[in-house]
Amino acid sequence: MSLSGKTAPALSPVLLLGFALRPAPKPALQAVASLAMAALLRSHRGVFERLEGQANLDFLIDPVDLPFRFHLSAAMPSPRLYVLGEDEEPEQPVAATIKGPLPALIDLLEGRIDGDSLFFSRALAIEGDMAAVVALRNAVDGADISLTEDLLRPLGPLGAPARGLLRAGGALYRRAERDLETLRAALVAPVQRRCDSQEAGLRDLDEKVASMPARRRERQP
Repeated sequence: MSLSGKTAPALSPVLLLGFALRPAPKPALQAVASLAMAALLRSHRGVFERLEGQANLDFLIDPVDLPFRFHLSAAMPSPRLYVLGEDEEPEQPVAATIKGPLPALIDLLEGRIDGDSLFFSRALAIEGDMAAVVALRNAVDGADISLTEDLLRPLGPLGAPARGLLRAGGALYRRAERDLETLRAALVAPVQRRCDSQEAGLRDLDEKVASMPARRRERQP
């Protein structure tokens, strides 16, 4: 079963970051993914325990605005998160693929967006076993996950300055997001005006064509 959404990447800071990360060596990306997974398991082990009993606990997570994907193997006792290239397939079959922009995927993980509304919106595309995806969503819901806090917690006293840096980075991200949206609107506006003009012309032509038979009947004696 599949739920298709509008998953083409939008012009965003994450998309630009993706371009910058293309040359990054895969081992470095894998180290970051493994660190994040270890932090998640340490703070939210219950998420993975709630998934036990599912036939297949492997998922392909595809952030469309990054040049790589993730293979989540959620089976206890050792869940793993593997980094894959854009065209690289997981070594074993996955229950489902979840595809969408990275911010939407993180919002879903951290519970900032209702899972049902996000799944059935155009923000994500889901293919595969919907029962497994729903089980994953239910396991995450209510877990109070915060990737930032989970990653910073082991730093102890160094966590405070790191949080300050992240807050500053967040402010820069939001500013960049607004600037890119302004740029996108400026680039799209002329094209949209031309499309609107062409659409109006086509409607006018359709009306003229539709009125032609009536005019012929009026001219007949």
